[in-house]
Amino acid sequence: MKLFRVLLIILIVAVTTAAVILLRQKTAAPAVIATSSTFSTPTINAVIEPTVSDTIEATAEPVPPTSALVLPPEDKASDRLMLPAGFAVRIFADDLNGKPRFMAVSPQGDLYISLFGSGQIALLPDRDKDGLADGTEIVASGLNGPHGLEWHEGWLYVAEIGRVSRLRDGDNNGSLETIETITENIPGSGGHSTRTLHFGPDGMLYVSAGSSCNICAESDPRRAAILRFNPDGSIPADNPFAGDSDTRKQAVWAWGLRNSVDFLWTSSGQLWANHNGRDNLLDTQGTSDTLPPEEIIIPVQGNKSHGWPYCYTDVLGFNSGGLPEIADNQTGLSIPNGFDCSLANVVPALFTDLAHSAPLGMTLGDASLAFPQEYRNSLYVAYHGSWNTSAASIRDCKVERILLDGETPVGSETFVTGWRAEGETCGSASTWGRPADVIVGGDGALYISDDKGDRVYRVVFIGQ
Repeated sequence: MKLFRVLLIILIVAVTTAAVILLRQKTAAPAVIATSSTFSTPTINAVIEPTVSDTIEATAEPVPPTSALVLPPEDKASDRLMLPAGFAVRIFADDLNGKPRFMAVSPQGDLYISLFGSGQIALLPDRDKDGLADGTEIVASGLNGPHGLEWHEGWLYVAEIGRVSRLRDGDNNGSLETIETITENIPGSGGHSTRTLHFGPDGMLYVSAGSSCNICAESDPRRAAILRFNPDGSIPADNPFAGDSDTRKQAVWAWGLRNSVDFLWTSSGQLWANHNGRDNLLDTQGTSDTLPPEEIIIPVQGNKSHGWPYCYTDVLGFNSGGLPEIADNQTGLSIPNGFDCSLANVVPALFTDLAHSAPLGMTLGDASLAFPQEYRNSLYVAYHGSWNTSAASIRDCKVERILLDGETPVGSETFVTGWRAEGETCGSASTWGRPADVIVGGDGALYISDDKGDRVYRVVFIGQ
């Protein structure tokens, strides 16, 4: 009997020990998803698609410090759009009636978007942080083709057709009811009518205005140019034509930019602009599909021409040798006295892509972008795609990634695609969407606006 009791005690101890060990194994800390700057804290809200492993090895490169980036359930965008491995896309906001175009992130991290067609500004809040907009809140109406947006010193500056305004919420009711006109010294409608603005590192307000035509000698010096103002709309004393008798010309900073829909500054302070080139320039095969190369990065210089309508950069890709532009001999225009396409007169593009790619909004990856380091060293550009090329030369509507070595473009690759129907142009009625702008959100995700599908998409990194 005594021996039986001893054996029973030994059996109970063994079973208890095994149970404790098993319980510890089951309650061990969960694997960490590579969506934070360290691997010491579990990521609670990260959702991984079924095709991706549940865990990311600790050798995976961490992304910048941010809160965990949630990934909503699969939707039409995830079914249709294609991205590099490790990335996922979802529709952040839908049914944005009014032609959604350019976006801006407020100091509080909220996403605002211009509705060019309806003359409105919308707030797309995500207060519950579920990766989906809670709704579309119209915060301003009655504007004239609002396009470029940027927050500056508590005001939302808006580039409209024919003026720049600034708005703010004076009574904290969520509406930007206080509005002031900053300047009306920008071109009105006709031709390329969207206007884009940004504040430079010098504190000045820059505004781009496209041409009134495909190819012409503009009578308004503010056309096909980047303009420069003090934040209150007055003319800076160091503008190249500040003392000119033509008050329109006083605002001009750089010209020869047929339609620079967006521009930005690099970390060193270099102003980069894109440029939508002319149509109907025939190549040696007699087609207008290949010329001129689309100018994706132009290192803009103040008090300089950048070529249009007389010249274009005849290099595809990186202009590594800094080659000068060449003359467009199909303009039918008389070249001004003393002007040619030499480097002394014209600043050439630094990087180009296929003709008629139609670059619109663009953004640089930086420390706030919750992507791996290799994807932060990049320029992201929304390509609106072609509408008038032959079937053999259709240009895709997509988000293109320009690879950078410091501030040198070394190549490019498609980052997001899938909006266009096979064999159709991006202007086709069957096209599902056309990217218009791209911006890094307050949460570190990449946001893409779509003025054809009336949506905003959200791209996150979920791991290799």
